[in-house]
Amino acid sequence: MPEEQRPRRRQARGERRVAQLLEAAAGVFCKVGYTAATTNAIAREAGVSPGTLYQFFPNKEAIAIELGGILNQRMREGHGELFTPENASLPLREMLEVIVDPMIEFNCQNPAFLALVHDSDVPGTVVMEHDVLHSSLLERVEHLLGLRAPALSAAERGRVAAMAFGLFKAGLALVLAHEGTERDAYVGEVKAALYGYLAPYVGTGAVAMTEAGPAPAATA
Repeated sequence: MPEEQRPRRRQARGERRVAQLLEAAAGVFCKVGYTAATTNAIAREAGVSPGTLYQFFPNKEAIAIELGGILNQRMREGHGELFTPENASLPLREMLEVIVDPMIEFNCQNPAFLALVHDSDVPGTVVMEHDVLHSSLLERVEHLLGLRAPALSAAERGRVAAMAFGLFKAGLALVLAHEGTERDAYVGEVKAALYGYLAPYVGTGAVAMTEAGPAPAATA
């Protein structure tokens, strides 16, 4: 084997092992929470020895920081694809479909995201990164509101964005607590609640975007 190929192969094996350990950690954090989780439990979930785990992570905190960073980055990238002028111009019901469904799907597929940030003992780095993500999301919601309803003042946009996000988070907790058809039903309830709350502020119809921005008001 050429000498230059060996480091790349070792690096690829190491990346696969790290991914395996992070996936196992996510499962353990979801089952027992961050506080009760141990490196031994994570290693056992991954099917490796504790010694193998320590080759990549010195402790549970390092694992949580790495996992939290990855999940926050995935969510941040998703924000950029959802809160766009194109989506803002859609009829309200359709806009909620294309924004709310992917956000709920992300949380359903990555339950460790909320399991980490809701644990009081989670490393401060994870909490700070989540707080930055939360602020970024609120800014994007405010921007979307401004695109749909430019007549809203900055104070009104901030208040409506905070309320809408609060409704979403409350509904998300119920969605995650159920499965199957009941979960689907709660997803529908979340979107119905957001529709009813937002309609008086942003209208229900499509918004005609111009080169200068949105039309003066959303279509009722």
